[in-house]
Amino acid sequence: MLAHIKAHHAAYKTPDDILRALAVDVRNGLSSSEAQRRQIQLGPNEFKSDPPDPLWKKYLRQFIEPMIGLLLASAGVSVLLGQFDDAISISMAILIVVTVGFIQGYRSEKAVESLKKLMPPKCNCMRDGTLRHILAQDLVPGDIVYLSIGDRVPADLRLIEATDVRIDESNLTGETKAVTKSSHVITSARLSDSSLSDREDSNSKLFDVFVNRIEDRPPAISNDETTITFADEPSQSSYNQARGAHLLSNIGFMGTLVRSGNAIGVVIATGENSEFGEVVRMMQSEEAPRTPLQKSMDRLGKHLSIISIAIIVCIVLIGLIQGRHFLELVTIGVSLAVAAIPEGLPIVVTVTLAIGQMRMASRNAIIKKLPAVETLGCVNVICADKTGTMTKNEMTVTRVVTSALERADVTGVGYLPVGQVLLEDTSKSSMLDGAMRGGPPRTAPPLLCEAADHPNIRRIAEIACLCNNASLKDGVLCGQPTEGALLCLGAKLHLLDPRVDNVRVKEWPFSSESKVMIVKVPSPKLHDPCGSTFFAKGAPDQLIKRCAYYRSASTPDGRRQLGQVEALTEAMTNTLLAEAEKMGSTGLRVLALAEGERSAEDLIFAGLVGLMDPPRSDVEQAIQTCFISGVRVIMITGDSKETACAIGARLSLYRPGDLCLSGDEVESMDLNQLQARMHSVTVFYRTGPRHKCKIVKALQKRGLTVAMTGDGVNDAVALKSADIGIAMGKSGTDVCKEAADVVLVDDDFSSILSAMEEGKALFQNICNFVRFQLSTSIAALSLVAVSTILSLPSPLNAMQILYINILMDGPPAQSLGVEPPDKEVVNQPPRRVQDPILDRRLLTNVLISALTIVSGTLFIFYRELADNKVTPRDTTMTFTCFVLFDMFNALSCRSQKKSIFSIGFLSNRVFLISVGLSLFGQVLVIYFPPLQTVFQTEPIHLIDWLLLLSISSSVFVISEVRKSKLTPTRIRSFLFGLPRGLRSPAFLSRSSTHLNHRSNSGRRLVDNFV
Repeated sequence: MLAHIKAHHAAYKTPDDILRALAVDVRNGLSSSEAQRRQIQLGPNEFKSDPPDPLWKKYLRQFIEPMIGLLLASAGVSVLLGQFDDAISISMAILIVVTVGFIQGYRSEKAVESLKKLMPPKCNCMRDGTLRHILAQDLVPGDIVYLSIGDRVPADLRLIEATDVRIDESNLTGETKAVTKSSHVITSARLSDSSLSDREDSNSKLFDVFVNRIEDRPPAISNDETTITFADEPSQSSYNQARGAHLLSNIGFMGTLVRSGNAIGVVIATGENSEFGEVVRMMQSEEAPRTPLQKSMDRLGKHLSIISIAIIVCIVLIGLIQGRHFLELVTIGVSLAVAAIPEGLPIVVTVTLAIGQMRMASRNAIIKKLPAVETLGCVNVICADKTGTMTKNEMTVTRVVTSALERADVTGVGYLPVGQVLLEDTSKSSMLDGAMRGGPPRTAPPLLCEAADHPNIRRIAEIACLCNNASLKDGVLCGQPTEGALLCLGAKLHLLDPRVDNVRVKEWPFSSESKVMIVKVPSPKLHDPCGSTFFAKGAPDQLIKRCAYYRSASTPDGRRQLGQVEALTEAMTNTLLAEAEKMGSTGLRVLALAEGERSAEDLIFAGLVGLMDPPRSDVEQAIQTCFISGVRVIMITGDSKETACAIGARLSLYRPGDLCLSGDEVESMDLNQLQARMHSVTVFYRTGPRHKCKIVKALQKRGLTVAMTGDGVNDAVALKSADIGIAMGKSGTDVCKEAADVVLVDDDFSSILSAMEEGKALFQNICNFVRFQLSTSIAALSLVAVSTILSLPSPLNAMQILYINILMDGPPAQSLGVEPPDKEVVNQPPRRVQDPILDRRLLTNVLISALTIVSGTLFIFYRELADNKVTPRDTTMTFTCFVLFDMFNALSCRSQKKSIFSIGFLSNRVFLISVGLSLFGQVLVIYFPPLQTVFQTEPIHLIDWLLLLSISSSVFVISEVRKSKLTPTRIRSFLFGLPRGLRSPAFLSRSSTHLNHRSNSGRRLVDNFV
């Protein structure tokens, strides 16, 4: 019985072993009948998914939200009581909110479907002895597949033949560097030496523990009878710990892209049994957590339900004591309870979030799911993927060292030839330092001078350009990033492309065995007409073995001649390797370059270049701003520890002594152990999709709100499990974007800060609306309830109450949702997720405002009720008083802590227009005859208006007095204890700039400060 073979098993067996296990001849491939039989047995090469629920069922699922359920109950009771206008308005609000939620949920379910785009529709396969172009979904284990440049690998393949093959596995690993592939069996020796010329991959001895040499033993079928396993092989957990996809150089993984070369491979796993299948299963099993706003709305719904029940119980008990009929009391109590529920809250929240969504779009952050808008304001940990998020994803040469140890720094980033090559002149620096002090020369920081005419450095750049297969045009790279960076180095030295006049006649391509690339040209036309015919680049430890000479320092007379060729001694070899080791320890990717005349084994060592994917220019500033605001930033990468720590140090994110964990260490710990160590970790390295997801869950278990950034398929699972998934818009894959909640259009890390500011501001606007609506609602209910309990005439008629309800849920209330962000609010630390919307401070404000409104309105009502008879004038005065109270209350609700005089009357023009229209409507109700009849009102005099304005403004005056007591002492303590002058954006900017260069003691001070 045939089955799938896992990649970490197939990699350690020879091609003949795999072909024998799969019962296939490489020359003829499978027969059509055998392929059909295997497809029936093992299934097609596609991802399985559960049958989707019908749309109607998905729509109805939206009604299980607690707040929606409470509103449905309110609408039902309104119908039973004959209050059809309330029932209709509540139902419309429910439909709008539910429909928006349904659309957002429907879009978020496309993440798994996007994975299918990574499977090519067709591929070249050997069937019945003939090479055919068949559908990729028809592939089965044992099929022989032919790959060429530009092909996407259709299934997991064990390579049988490979010629100069490099495969881009960024979809799977997240790292953009193409991986060199071969057909050779992997052994422990290969695995420990499996890198290209990168310093980081030369540390792969870390993984030796996971690999043992495989003895030739027959395959056995695993317990599930669908996967072949071999004895004495690494376990799946060891493979996961070692990030096997990065190390298995003889496996082509489904969905990856062939960048160069040709290969023949045998299919070992298809569909869900492939490595991509593992990502699919993880995404299907991962549930997106409920957002903080959804949780807060749930709690608010429960609290309002309790309040509603309490109102009914109190009314019934008081009425029974008064001897009223039970049914009448229940009817009154239920009516008041229904009126107490803010049916406009869900729709106002939706409108507010939609406005925030549009604001963020203008700041290059596309919000895919509305609740994510507010969740951004709760984020207190950002897990940032290094490549493409914190770095530019553009390799750049930053350091050049000649074989005579002449050192130069290279400025500028990316593939545009903008920057300089600056030579370190240590001798002049030392003499100048001594002369300034009147004493002997001392060691001082080296001076930098232009190195464009330095012969030894120019020769290094010429070799790098000749031994190169990439091309650059207007900053657009075609080819490998490392080779693009070398071409850019030549452009910065003002070199014309030497390949134009030096056509190579032979090339020895880079391989995982040699780790060197060599080209031969017939007669190079460089500065020296007798120059070399062989040019090489590669790993320093391997290339230097091919060298017998090195070039000494350039002559000092104007530095116009190359250094002399001298014999390469053992001492000089050790010195050059130590220099390469030193460069690698700073996180640079190190390449050596050489040239020669006689053969490719008798070369002249020219020097070293150090490359890196540089951090984005604004990331360090953004990290410091996060740091000041109480938000942690953790870097997660698939790179080595040295590279990860070097980038972290450049970003002021990592300092010596900080804890950094590898993917295999994360794998070895359970969730509780990882959670206990999360407080001190700043960098994770050598991580895969499973590790990232586990890191997110450990942070969430500590009660933190986690944002995860990423751009590759390997990030998709973590993006979905995080509270906020943030994908890169330019470099991100379709799968990554579908799984995320937010997409950054410009791939700019600092855009996250802007989105977080909007999230904080939006939550404050929602709180402002809740305060306004609840205080108005409680005031209206109390007004009616007091009159009912005291057996007094109702101060408001039905139409007037309806008009007040419109004001509570209409334009004045909704305009609070568009209040501009308050800078003091956005500089606050993130709010805790467990904090309710209706906290003690907000509830106090609500009750004080409601008490003020009820007291003032009752005073007017009883003042006008002097003749113990309710007249149109009495209700008009009471009605107008309540409406004016409403407007002043809305004005005071624009900010919870700041005076209206500090935020400005004109800062929210939508609010002013809404209030103006409401007051105009009130004037029409009083003075327009047709509306006088409907609302039972009559005109009032100017003196009445002045009286009503003086009384109704009391709610605004009291609020302003209370706010004044919060400043300056309480607000300053709330904002980290800073004086007023230090709360400005200018200070925060200066502070961040200063922190970029702070000492360790200074950082500890800021740690305590935050």
